[in-house]
Amino acid sequence: MEAAKAAGFPAVVPPSLQTPAVLIDLEILRRNIDTLARAVSARGQRLRPHAKTHKILNIAAMQLAAGATGLTVATLGEAEVFADAGVDDLFIAYPLWVGEPMAPRLAALARRSRLRVGVDSCEGARNLAARLGDEAGLPGVMIELDSGHHRSGTEPQEAASVALAARETGLRVLGLFTFPGHSYGPGASAGAVDDESRVLQQGAASLRAAGFDELELSGGSTPTAYASEPGAATELRPGVYVFNDAQQLEMGHCDVGDIALTVAATVVSRRERPEGGGQVVLDAGSKILGGDRPSWASGFGRILGAPSAHVSALSEHHGTVDYPAGSRLPDYGEVLQVIPNHVCLVPNLVDVVTVVQRKGGSTERQAPYKIVEQWAVAARGQNS
Repeated sequence: MEAAKAAGFPAVVPPSLQTPAVLIDLEILRRNIDTLARAVSARGQRLRPHAKTHKILNIAAMQLAAGATGLTVATLGEAEVFADAGVDDLFIAYPLWVGEPMAPRLAALARRSRLRVGVDSCEGARNLAARLGDEAGLPGVMIELDSGHHRSGTEPQEAASVALAARETGLRVLGLFTFPGHSYGPGASAGAVDDESRVLQQGAASLRAAGFDELELSGGSTPTAYASEPGAATELRPGVYVFNDAQQLEMGHCDVGDIALTVAATVVSRRERPEGGGQVVLDAGSKILGGDRPSWASGFGRILGAPSAHVSALSEHHGTVDYPAGSRLPDYGEVLQVIPNHVCLVPNLVDVVTVVQRKGGSTERQAPYKIVEQWAVAARGQNS
């Protein structure tokens, strides 16, 4: 644990690095992947991580090597990218409405992989079957339930109606899924775990009464992934855990030593206060950090090694960081590491990420980074 804590302190960023740049600490990434894989396996569940967080083939390979049964994605385009790389077990965890251009792509993907797709209505199921025609039975179907996030998903008592409509049109119903997105808030994860388990149990009972059995029950989020009890879900689909971010840090779901992704940024402007502290502006704004900030968050991001500093404002290419009185204000040209608020936005904003390790395997506070390699964000921009 001491090594993990030490690993969270800022290292010396290589002077050859052009900022802003997305950095991935390889050792922390590996540890995050392996730790959750072991925890989920110990609870008797399967892990199907959500690859929309990273969109990177190298990381997907690491997750699968650690025991993941397949990958979750949000779009058909993401699924195609990972299938092209040899991933043959994919779940598009989204209530697809299949239009004419999508149908042949979806059928082609289902022919070469074990594919599941989501639906949350009778209308969606009938449309999917109509678009796929004779190939309607190729992809498996998962019925989405609303477990409290109140986004997409049907009520558990309606699950059997959707499943029956799907079966009547030739679709193969494999199970149920939900996303406990209301777990994203201080102190919210325990209640979200209970909600997820209850809704999955209710939906499963409804489907079994209608003649469906051997059901996959899919759920999970990063805030709920380390729950002490497994609940009703047979598989979990967390995504953020590979990197963690400022939201997870503020909710208490990770330590600073678990932050694998940061954005290296240079101080380009500063305003020092007489009492100490002040404000600096970095060359990283919303076009690399994203602009997501829930109402409870203390800022748009945090600064690695400066826990009292907060990213208070973002423009497209400016990141404003406030330092409280009594703290040292970084100097012009100093390179800081920003912990993004919502890490899922960041890989989709760059073409490549820079993979780093500390020289000599050191965990010393000021141990310099060395650049290991660069990874392409292969599924960047695959939004449809």
